[in-house]
Amino acid sequence: MARILLVEDNEMNRDMLSRRLLRRGHEITMAVDGEAGIASAIETKPDLILMDISLPGMDGWEATTVLRSRAETASIPIIALSAHAMEMDRQRSLEVGCNDFDTKPVDLARLLVKIEALLTPAS
Repeated sequence: MARILLVEDNEMNRDMLSRRLLRRGHEITMAVDGEAGIASAIETKPDLILMDISLPGMDGWEATTVLRSRAETASIPIIALSAHAMEMDRQRSLEVGCNDFDTKPVDLARLLVKIEALLTPAS
């Protein structure tokens, strides 16, 4: 299965989502803020990143911008996660380089479809 980096500052969200993804066979690495997420992405080269938007310090949008600007992380698929279901948050996420957007609380079935779509090479 996939190596997924989960960048999430909320411990309960991190725990719940990581356990559910582990049960489906994914390998999970976690980071609690944008800076740690960037460092982890560079070090672990995940197949996909789940990026919370509301992070302390460097938010998920800024972290995504940095990841997109670096050759070694520019092509890693990123799904933005936000408790705000507003269209402007989705649009901003796509503008800074996220491949997709999903809302929290996470609907796991819907998120798994998005993960699979991004991990499956186009034919």
